[in-house]
Amino acid sequence: MRILLVEDDIMIGEEVRAALREASYAVDWVRDGAAALSALSSVSSLSATHQPVYAAALLDLGLPGRDGLSVLRQLRSGCDIPVLIITARDGVQDRIDGLDAGADDYVLKPFALGELLARLRAVMRRKSGAATDLLDNGAVQLDLGTKTARWQKSPPVSLSAREFALLQALMQRPGAILSRSDLEERIYGWGEEVESNAVEFLIHALRKKLDKDAIKNIRGMGWMVARPV
Repeated sequence: MRILLVEDDIMIGEEVRAALREASYAVDWVRDGAAALSALSSVSSLSATHQPVYAAALLDLGLPGRDGLSVLRQLRSGCDIPVLIITARDGVQDRIDGLDAGADDYVLKPFALGELLARLRAVMRRKSGAATDLLDNGAVQLDLGTKTARWQKSPPVSLSAREFALLQALMQRPGAILSRSDLEERIYGWGEEVESNAVEFLIHALRKKLDKDAIKNIRGMGWMVARPV
């Protein structure tokens, strides 16, 4: 899952980015409103399947130049990804303004990183219509909280950060075929080197942990999660 982090404070930004990466997210970090809008409106923000690459945005309000509320209002004119505001503005009216502008949730600084990650998962669940952290298509189950997966009735297995990110990308598009570039966009952030044959290597590892039939290859097109028999 790829997250857009919009935060001008270097210390907070580094801590949040590290926590997101530890939680298996790919992160693009920008430090002002103009850069945020550029990232969201760029050609690279849409995959070949015309689905937003960013699963969510973490947005500070007190940005240099164009402030966060202005960014949020423009974002909402053409983008519906979940937005979690992270800010030191603790007034009731500030929270009302943020929510009315289209934010999905609001976290006040200083915050516990564990709470931030939990709220991020919650806003993404609401967006997808899921009630829990469990993605289940009847054949493969993926627990977003524990980062474990299971094939049918087999015991759950732990996944690496990249394995988790790739399987989550497939599980969130049930029935869809994702190409190599689609998957790379979702598991790598800016500045991260895309290793040769990384997608194939990760799929091989997932099949070994789950089952050889857990992920299907559609020749010349890409991969999809197996459907229940």
